[in-house]
Amino acid sequence: MRSRHFAPALLAVLSACTTVGPAYAPPPLPAGMANGETSAFEASASRAISSAPLPDRWWQLYDDARLDALVEDALAANTDLRAAAANLERAQALTREVRAASGVQTSLDGSASVGETSSLGIGNPAGVHDLFSLGGSISYEVDVVGRIRRAIEAATADERSQAAALDIARTTVAAAVVGAYTDACAAGASLSVAERSAALQRQSLTLTEKGVRGGVFAPIDATRSRALLAQLEAALPGYTAARRIALYRLAVLLGRSPQDYPASLIDCASIPSLTRPIPAGDGTALIRRRPDIRQAERRLAAATARIGVETAALYPTIALGASAGTTSRTIEGLTSDSALQFSIGPLISWSFPNRSVARARIDQASASAKVALAEFDGTVLGALQEAESALTQYANDIDENIRLRAARDRNREASDLQTRLARGGAAASLEVLDVERSLANAEAALASSNAKLAADRVRIFLALGGGWN
Repeated sequence: MRSRHFAPALLAVLSACTTVGPAYAPPPLPAGMANGETSAFEASASRAISSAPLPDRWWQLYDDARLDALVEDALAANTDLRAAAANLERAQALTREVRAASGVQTSLDGSASVGETSSLGIGNPAGVHDLFSLGGSISYEVDVVGRIRRAIEAATADERSQAAALDIARTTVAAAVVGAYTDACAAGASLSVAERSAALQRQSLTLTEKGVRGGVFAPIDATRSRALLAQLEAALPGYTAARRIALYRLAVLLGRSPQDYPASLIDCASIPSLTRPIPAGDGTALIRRRPDIRQAERRLAAATARIGVETAALYPTIALGASAGTTSRTIEGLTSDSALQFSIGPLISWSFPNRSVARARIDQASASAKVALAEFDGTVLGALQEAESALTQYANDIDENIRLRAARDRNREASDLQTRLARGGAAASLEVLDVERSLANAEAALASSNAKLAADRVRIFLALGGGWN
C-alpha cells in the first residue's frame, strides 16, 4: 500500500479505537438479596449473640495475652501463610509483566559467522569469509480494540484474587491457632474433671472396703465400686492424648516441629471463654468481610475481562516500529554508510482464517465467566449458611450447657446427701454407688459441653471471616 493511501486508513482505524468484550460490573447478590440490605442472623435473638460488629483481631476478645502472642507468632511464621504470600508475589509479578508488554518494546542483536561462498556470484569471490551484523528495533503496539487493556484487567483481578487468598489463609490460621489452643485446654479441663471424679471414687472405695471389713456392706459392693473406679480411670489416657495432639497441631501452626509446642500449655486446664456475647454483626457485614467472597468476585472479574481478550482476536493488530542494522565482512565495515539499512513505519497483522477459532475461544471464555458467576453466588450463599448454622448451633449448645450445669449441681447435692445417709446407716451402698455414677456422668457431660462451646466459638469466628484487616 502506498503511503498516501495508508496514512488515512491508519488514522481511520485509530479513530475507531474501542475496548471489545463486556464491561465488568459487580454482580447482584444471589437469591433475590438486595445489595446493601441489612439482614440480621436468626440466631442473633439469643442473649449469647450480639449484632455488634466483629473486630478484626477477634481473638483478643478472650482477653488472654498468651493466646494473643501465639496468634501473632503464627501469622508471622505459618507455612501456609508463607505459601499464600509467595503466590501473591507471583501474581503481582505477572501483572507487572502484562503491563510492561503494553509499553515500548526494544531489542538489540548482533552476530558473527564464518561461511564459504561459490564463485558464481558477480563480485563475490569464492572462499571462506567472515560476516558481522548488528541491529536493533523498537516497536509499540497500538491497543486498537483494547486487547491489552482487557489483559491488564484480567491480570489485576487475578492479583487481587490472590490477595484475597492470603486473607483467607490468615483467617484460617488464626482460627486454627485458637482452636488448637482451646482444644488443648479443653482436654486438660476434661482431664481435670475425670481425675477429680476418680479421686472421689477412690475415697468412696476406701470407705466401702472398710464397710465390708466391718460387716456393714457386702463384698460385692466393693467389687462394684472398683469397677466404677476402673471405668473413670479408663477415660484419663484419652484426654491426655487429646491434649498432647492439640499441642502438636499448635506447634506446627507456629512453624515449629511438633515437639516444640509451648511448654506452658502442658498443664492448661482452663478453657478460654468470653465475658460478653459474641459480636456477629449481620449478613451484610459478613458479605463485605469474608475474603472468599471477595476472591470469588475477583475471579469473576478476571473471567469477564478474558472474554474481551479473546474477542480482540477478531481484529487486526497494529504496531508502530522502526529497525536499523548493518552487515559487513569486517568489524570496521559495520560503521560504513554502505552497510547501514533501516526501516520505519506501522505494521498490521491479521491471521486468516481465524474467525471460527476466535469465536470458539470467545464461547469458552463466556462459559468460564458463567462458571465464575455461579461460584460467586454459591460462595455467598455458602458463607451465609455457615454463619447461620454456626450461630444457631452455639445458641442451642448454650441452652444445653445451662441444663447440664443444673443437672450436675443436682447430682452433686444428691451425692452429698446419699453419702451422709450411708454414713448414718440409712442408705444402702448400692444407692450410694448409683448417685456417684450419676454425678461422674454429669461431670463428664458438662465438661464435654464446655469443650463443645469452645469449639463453637472458634467455628463462628471462622464463619464470620474475622482475622484480617
